[in-house]
Amino acid sequence: MKEAMPVLTAGAGLHETLALLTSQLRPDANHKEDMVFLKDVFSERSLGYLMKIHEKLRQYERQSPTPVLHSASSLAEDVAEELQSGPMSTEEKELLLLLTSPHLTAVLSVHDTVAQKNFDPVLPPLPDDFEDELEEESVKIVRLVKNKEPLGATIRRDEATGVVLVARIMRGGAADRSGLVHVGDELREVNGVSVIHKRPDEISQLLSQSQGSITLKIIPAVKEEDRLRESKVYMRALFDYVPLEDKATPCQEAGLPFKRGDILQVVTQDDPTWWQAKRVGDSNLRAGLIPSKPFQERRLTYRMKMGTLPNPKSPKKPVYEQGCDKEDCDCEGYFNGQYIAGLRRSFRLSRKDRQGTSGEGSDPGDADFQTYEEVTRYQQRSHERPRLVVLIGSLGARINELKQRVIAENPHRYAVAVPHTTRPKKPHEKEGVEYHFVTKQQFDVDALNNKFIEHGEYKENQYGTSIEAIRSVQAKNKMCIVDVQPEALRRLRTAEFKPYVVFVKPRVPESRRRRSAAASPGGGDHGRVTDEDLQEMRQSAAQIDQQYGHLADRVLIKEDSASACSELRGILERLERESFWVPVGWVRT
Repeated sequence: MKEAMPVLTAGAGLHETLALLTSQLRPDANHKEDMVFLKDVFSERSLGYLMKIHEKLRQYERQSPTPVLHSASSLAEDVAEELQSGPMSTEEKELLLLLTSPHLTAVLSVHDTVAQKNFDPVLPPLPDDFEDELEEESVKIVRLVKNKEPLGATIRRDEATGVVLVARIMRGGAADRSGLVHVGDELREVNGVSVIHKRPDEISQLLSQSQGSITLKIIPAVKEEDRLRESKVYMRALFDYVPLEDKATPCQEAGLPFKRGDILQVVTQDDPTWWQAKRVGDSNLRAGLIPSKPFQERRLTYRMKMGTLPNPKSPKKPVYEQGCDKEDCDCEGYFNGQYIAGLRRSFRLSRKDRQGTSGEGSDPGDADFQTYEEVTRYQQRSHERPRLVVLIGSLGARINELKQRVIAENPHRYAVAVPHTTRPKKPHEKEGVEYHFVTKQQFDVDALNNKFIEHGEYKENQYGTSIEAIRSVQAKNKMCIVDVQPEALRRLRTAEFKPYVVFVKPRVPESRRRRSAAASPGGGDHGRVTDEDLQEMRQSAAQIDQQYGHLADRVLIKEDSASACSELRGILERLERESFWVPVGWVRT
């Protein structure tokens, strides 16, 4: 028997109706998810509060209350003055104290404002003679209301005619929101003050000093521009920018500061030198000026020629993570009962002929300068192969150990790429498990054909990690984790792999006095670490950050192995369910 719908009373409010509707929702076999969704929405406490507020406002409208008086503050002041004119009893003293308290004074002031409906700013009257001097020119009088925010427009003087023109409208500013001021408009007056013979800096000061309402007398441009559509171009900043330190910016106050790694929404690129942009996630809706990509590259080129900009591609020698120096120190073997294959740590440290491979791939690190990289949101879909996770590390990070621990905890989800080698197979080894065993001739052919992301020589044997080894892991729907030297990022930054790069560096104390003398920053006991070792670790981290930091999606500061492993595990889990910013070329079809 079907349950009857309860009848609402005549005075039932919206929130009561909503609560009753929620209680009547029943799962349906064909729309179970929809029913659960609706029930969650209708049961939300905040929605109930909104409904109650709505009812109170409707009740207020129906009652149409009127204030008893419009000047409660004046009445309170008169009463307080009367009380003080003579001797006061205890009750009168208490009343005086109450009437003069800051909180009650503020409440009465708000009451008077509401009673008098004094909400909108008072605009000055229009000038009577504004058309006299302009003859037949088309004139526009614009009145803007702004608080302490800037007007959101920059001006310039036309070199040919000498008139003052609106040079730029900042997106989200007061001028932009009004829709009444456009690029190219001629500015004649500000609050009745003529600007025809004033310098641009004097006009800017006049504009900035205007509070509340501001009246502009404008000659519209011959062809007014339509309001700009919101741009969907997003850029990852590859450098830090401080407008107050940039003497080239047309208006330092209008500049948008940002840090390397910030995502910027570029709202207009009409100006070839200065773009307008917003920081994604910033609560400030106003756009700011940033140097355009071509302009930033041009001035960096000039600084390079003048010798004021160091060449980031000329380090004395690379300083990367090192393992132990023992010849038999193998990173392959069993870890917590799970077998892990991988490159020999001694090879990663001591190989005397390490080579990268050239080939396809996008690497902003190979460009002379890092400015911006266009990006878009990407989330892995169920039918897509897992993204490649790349670990790079500075001295002391011990990323190979970190990789092994994470894979050993969940070998069904994560795996390494099995490397190739030319050394003889040991009795206990199996082809394709510990290594892919190949001849030296075959290895050389593969290296010549750019099949390795990196390769090198150790004890007259060749070792290398191939592209196919990574593909083989991903074909099993496992997330492949590789630790490489940063140069290999060029080979891996492709739409095929969509690598997520984690830069691991140990937390290095300021001096040996601030740590245990026998403890390694990466965790574990590997002998005493000298102040010279700590300095090398700092230099290593700084060098990698300078050359490759802009390619890292995440920086992992390694306190100890356990916490670093937990943090990396969290990163891997989020990669499977959350969206991330990636180069736009990785997702375009």
